[in-house]
Amino acid sequence: MLALLPPSVDLHASWLRARAEWPTGHQDGSGLRPDDLVETPEGFSSWLDRLRREADGETRPGSGQVPSTRWWIVEESEYLGVIELRHELTPAMIDGVGHVGYSVRPSARGRGVATWALRETLPHAWSLGLPSVLVTCDEGNEASARTIERNGGVLEDVRDTARGRKRRYWISGPEPRPRL
Repeated sequence: MLALLPPSVDLHASWLRARAEWPTGHQDGSGLRPDDLVETPEGFSSWLDRLRREADGETRPGSGQVPSTRWWIVEESEYLGVIELRHELTPAMIDGVGHVGYSVRPSARGRGVATWALRETLPHAWSLGLPSVLVTCDEGNEASARTIERNGGVLEDVRDTARGRKRRYWISGPEPRPRL
């Protein structure tokens, strides 16, 4: 059974196995920086502490970043990927990044994991008071486009950005209920 869990040192070995599946080791939405030393338990724990502080607003993220919450997508104690919810957006993020970033390890793709994770994350966006959520993907990433569309994403446009050509979708929040 799939679960969204806060990043945890208990999943260090599984996370390292998953990272090895990405050719570059980069995972969209992970919050991993080049100077994070995640191979050791101490370095891994330090990285997770930084992610928690940035999500809670205790520490302002680096330049060009905003507070965001990350959940790990886990199945039976195995790390499958990550999903990030940015609490606000900078102008550059509005152009080509969006509120949500996610990555699923290559061996877990094609099973609906990203679609499930995005659906489970949207209520958290609504609880932050976001009326709608911007989700983007590379123009040629058909799997990601289907994930977004299956969650109600409406294509606004396709545009050239500093991060390449992006498809930009908006997912509207629930309609306000009338007061009785």
